[in-house]
Amino acid sequence: MKHHAIIPIFIPHRGCPNDCVFCNQRKITASGSDIRPEDAREKIETWLSTLQDRPGMETVEIAFYGGSFTGIPLEEQTAFLEVAREYKKRGLVQRLHLSTRPDYIDEKILDNLKRLSVDVIELGVQSFDDEVLKASRRGHNAACVERSAAMIRDYGFTLGIQLMIGLPGDSRESCLASARKAVELQPQLARLYPTVILRDTPLYRMWKDGSYRPPNRDEVVERTARMYRILTDGGINVIRVGLKSSELISEGAEAAGGTYHPAMRQLVCGLLAREALEAQLGTQLRRSDCRRISFYANGRSMSDMIGWNGENKTYFQRKYPQLSLRFERDDSLEDGDYRCRPKEVTHGTSGK
Repeated sequence: MKHHAIIPIFIPHRGCPNDCVFCNQRKITASGSDIRPEDAREKIETWLSTLQDRPGMETVEIAFYGGSFTGIPLEEQTAFLEVAREYKKRGLVQRLHLSTRPDYIDEKILDNLKRLSVDVIELGVQSFDDEVLKASRRGHNAACVERSAAMIRDYGFTLGIQLMIGLPGDSRESCLASARKAVELQPQLARLYPTVILRDTPLYRMWKDGSYRPPNRDEVVERTARMYRILTDGGINVIRVGLKSSELISEGAEAAGGTYHPAMRQLVCGLLAREALEAQLGTQLRRSDCRRISFYANGRSMSDMIGWNGENKTYFQRKYPQLSLRFERDDSLEDGDYRCRPKEVTHGTSGK
């Protein structure tokens, strides 16, 4: 049962110069019109009416996405947040959440956000490599990120960091270095976004003229998986991997170049599951000549163990045709924990 609900309020093209080579915010938010505080109230009321029918909902969060929230005029920030804070005071929502740019953080802004009961601030960092930031026209450097992150933590907000994979000028090494640097800044939350080439952006034109070559799917998944592991091993909750599906963000629609996948998180977690199982399988085969092997995961991690579109099952069946393999459930395991055991040792409740 889902215990956490987010009420998303999109404020496209507000507070952001939209100079980044990869960005077309109206496409990402699937919204082309401005929103007013009274519109936000109407959306919140609509969402809350649907959540009344969901028992056990422990946390409801109002989140302001799109553009850069703290870049809009302070009085407009206040107007939106006063609406949201009203629902928090009434106990109808528990958290207020916003995303912004690292260069739109200062003491005046943070004082206002603290006064208005904001809980979570996510920074669109994208990379800690200054050359990558410059090539992507971000308009800030890594030192700016470090200053903003420190201020957010000092004020007592929950800090989130967003990183991108496959930006112009980046590499596997720079991506992993960015993940390690993110861990040093001690955020509680992170998002990983493989770069998507959107039409009507400078990046699209760079791709068309050959000056930008995106990494292929396998490269993107491998880099993202390594970053995911660095972040989670550092105690950071990775709350999203990849852009959400929508009619505007889909292969053959607004996304181009084969850079978008609707199940990026499952591709990433599936790779990590496959690597964990294969390492255990290698140890098992060295110790025993048993040819009947079962792989185990709990119910929530079964789909990752099997892999998107059954990729992991296919991989193991092709690579180890001499083995009789089963994918089974063991709810005593933690999320993301996988086990390989000879079939003579029986665990779990059901086979796949």
